[in-house]
Amino acid sequence: MLTMYMRSCILEPVREGLKPVEWKGDSLERARSFSKPVRQQVGYELELVQRGLEPSDWKPMPTVGPGVCEVRIHGDGEHRVIYVARFRHAIYVLHAFRKKTQKTSKRDIGTAKARFQTVLQMEVNRK
Repeated sequence: MLTMYMRSCILEPVREGLKPVEWKGDSLERARSFSKPVRQQVGYELELVQRGLEPSDWKPMPTVGPGVCEVRIHGDGEHRVIYVARFRHAIYVLHAFRKKTQKTSKRDIGTAKARFQTVLQMEVNRK
């Protein structure tokens, strides 16, 4: 289901007037590796963001960058999807992972930061 949802986000956003979701790095593959209920929840939460609404459970991630948020999914373990939606062209999913400790690892934060910097450069070049 999420695979179909992800494709529709990328291929058909204009039809519904929604911002497309762009997956950076291996975030799409990681999200696809989640269990089916978690994938469905990821799709639902990202659709809320596309519609300009807040996800069910989220928090800002200023350590990654301004405007970056983390969706928290509590099912079949703890899962996180880090994204930024402040840009005009798209919602960028920077990182998706299963959380194994209470504190987000430096590696996961570093991955999201690096991808955020790439997105910033892309957006600057678009203008």
